[in-house]
Amino acid sequence: MPATMSFEYLCENSKYSINKKGRIAELNFLKEKMSSNLELEVRSSATVPSLQVPTFHHTPYYCEENIYLLCKKLCDDGLADPDGSDLFVIFISNEKKQIPLWHQKASQRAEGVILWDYHVICVQKKRNENSSSLVWDLDSSLPFPSSLGTYVADSIRPSIQIFSEFKRFFRVVHAPIFLRHFASDRRHMKDSAGNWTADPPSYEAIVAEDGAVHNLNEYITVSPDDVVKNVEADTVNVVLSEKLGVVISEDDLLGFFSLIS
Repeated sequence: MPATMSFEYLCENSKYSINKKGRIAELNFLKEKMSSNLELEVRSSATVPSLQVPTFHHTPYYCEENIYLLCKKLCDDGLADPDGSDLFVIFISNEKKQIPLWHQKASQRAEGVILWDYHVICVQKKRNENSSSLVWDLDSSLPFPSSLGTYVADSIRPSIQIFSEFKRFFRVVHAPIFLRHFASDRRHMKDSAGNWTADPPSYEAIVAEDGAVHNLNEYITVSPDDVVKNVEADTVNVVLSEKLGVVISEDDLLGFFSLIS
């Protein structure tokens, strides 16, 4: 779940003030120089079906639960494989728990830029089909779903150089495994006095099949040491078998999903 954060534009176009749970810090996370030599083939010519976000359950600031329910609904409604084998859950975070993303509805900025502590999305890629990977992000203002190439270009924006402390890492977990093992009792959404920092969902907290009641930190805790250095076919096999999947860099995100065929 992305924690409650807000931006206030201070001066020039790279400086922001972040308010997170009562703590204020002034950051400058964008380098002024734009990268001119980074070229990505990100615009898919494939037609992407457009759906209505309200069709899916959404509780603000509980993105991990929103994606959990989204995966289930895609399967139930026939928009994904019945067992969710074409779905992958991605936790985006870093050691500082400060990641910039663009085109986010919670942002007050024109380009929708916001700094989350972490964010969760779903990527759909059917095996044995020459189909485009789709991104399902209930908090994005981009088309829903978007092609992975479009999402990378417009939300992650690798063409903009960011300081290393804001570098984003991507934990990729196969949805069928995620749906069996994920659990959250929402303790991370309470302050030191036990008060909710954001209203919780009305349904019961998610409990894992093995009885675990809270393991969110296992998914959102990432560091540079966790990142797979060489993304190859065996990397996909690890994702298809391991509870916590693998952590990859943003440079390898498109490449990883191109290996699923």
